Amino acid sequence: MKKKITFIASFIMACTFVFSQTIVGTDPENKNVVLEEFTGIHCVFCPDGHAIAQAIYNAHPDDVILINIHQGSYAVPSGSEPDFRTPWGNAIAGQSGLVGYPAGTVNRHLFSGWSQGSGTAMSRNYWTSASNQVMAAPSYLNVGVESIIVTSTRQLVVQVEVYYTDNSPFPSNFLNVAILQNNVLGPQTGGNMGNNYVHKHMLRHLLTGQWGVEINETTTGSLYSGTFTYEIPEDYTGVDVVLENLDIVAFVTENHQEAISGIMGSITTIESNDYDAAILSAYYPQTACEGSMAPIVEIKNYGVNNLTSLDFNYEINEGETATYTWTGNLTQNETTKVTLPEITFDVTTENTLSISCANPAGHTDELPQNDQYNTTFEQSQYYPKTGYFGVQTLGDPQDITWSITDESGSAIAEGGPYSTLGLHLEPITFPTDGCYTLTIHDDSGNGLSGGFYIITDDATNVLWDGPAFTDMSIAGLMYDSQVGLDENIDAGDIGIYPNPLVNQANISFKLNSASKADIAVFDLLGKQVAKVYTGTLNAGHQIIKLDAESFEKGVYFVKINLNNQTFTKKIVISQ
Repeated sequence: MKKKITFIASFIMACTFVFSQTIVGTDPENKNVVLEEFTGIHCVFCPDGHAIAQAIYNAHPDDVILINIHQGSYAVPSGSEPDFRTPWGNAIAGQSGLVGYPAGTVNRHLFSGWSQGSGTAMSRNYWTSASNQVMAAPSYLNVGVESIIVTSTRQLVVQVEVYYTDNSPFPSNFLNVAILQNNVLGPQTGGNMGNNYVHKHMLRHLLTGQWGVEINETTTGSLYSGTFTYEIPEDYTGVDVVLENLDIVAFVTENHQEAISGIMGSITTIESNDYDAAILSAYYPQTACEGSMAPIVEIKNYGVNNLTSLDFNYEINEGETATYTWTGNLTQNETTKVTLPEITFDVTTENTLSISCANPAGHTDELPQNDQYNTTFEQSQYYPKTGYFGVQTLGDPQDITWSITDESGSAIAEGGPYSTLGLHLEPITFPTDGCYTLTIHDDSGNGLSGGFYIITDDATNVLWDGPAFTDMSIAGLMYDSQVGLDENIDAGDIGIYPNPLVNQANISFKLNSASKADIAVFDLLGKQVAKVYTGTLNAGHQIIKLDAESFEKGVYFVKINLNNQTFTKKIVISQ
């Protein structure tokens, strides 16, 4: 089952910030080194690897990024020892093929004859030569990074720009932004320093998640600009986070693997702001089947002065902008949830929701980068009349409740709180055509403690895998006993759920009459990697299973031919 990752960082696209207007160079440059070292606290030879990596950096400080990833058996703490591991280390190491420690990858590139095994991981004696090869090679993109830290509220704002000096061989690349920490004292078996070994370049957090956020424009002259906001915690797994010891790095990869180039960004620190309101998160239907919603936003006052009012603008699918002014009274670091008035929109296969706030207590916001929340949500697929709702919780089952309600608000199915851990499957039956609303609550705010929630058919085949959440998630569910469509199918009527996917997805569409169908999957080079279906489909609602378990991570295209109409849909294999 798909693992859930909760992104604390919020991602927005914009062009004007309090940063300098352009932070990335536009002249062609050679590649910079991204050296990811897999290390631990019980590793005799890891200090030697650290020294080799540091020497590479010292010789080329503007052209080298060092990322030390504590992972594997040597990183497992004993007794009261600190835990330097992260949720992302095992997956990064897993794609490297390492067989011993210390191991390192240089730009996640496969250097023939230098691998520890058959992957990109190399023993430390190859890192310098591999780094020299990378720095001698031209890059088709440049990366620029600038950051602000507000020390009193621990806010981090990172602006990243990526400029393409040449065409990428891929239609999309992936941006990774990492928080590193230096000068962390801790144990080390090697190094002869006992518990006072100085750990540097330690990976603490990935603002962009396990494999980064997608860059869709990758041709010569394209400029990507993104801003990421994040509240830096006091500690990770009990290890203090010292703001003065942080570095912010960004690098761009191909297909979650080959790293093209990256850079360490500059950091500006400010103590506090008098007026600073932020949108922390938003609650909205994860899938939609009717064209109206009342988004709920969680706001926080980061400013020294009380927040007594805040103006909101919001829109869906770039439609008419709705406005709302909230009034209340929040002291510094207080939060509240604000329900915005209902807004109507035309539901499409993929929908965009944009919310911004301004004028805290009638003043100019001094840190506007955290004033926006942009997201996408899909149109609901059509569900069969009967099936199951399943919820698995790994902790605090007594905090889980859920319901599926009809358009009048009456529940047709509900469950929880539970007294036991594990998977709970409850039957659901849609009594009449229409739009239904699934609402799931986790009063602990832990999002099922890493569990999941699904909708299946009668045979318990998974039809929908719900996205990660904290305390509440909402989704619209469509049921229609009459599933006919016009003879001509529109691309927007074909859905693939979930997407991104891990092992399996559903290709969903409706046919008015029996149709010949041919469905296949192609990689980015145009090579067919799988035949999904060939034959004739009867009229009605179709759900075609796409088995992607054998696929490598990355971007693929699903080509769907129906009665000589051809449609192409992009999918992403995420893990």
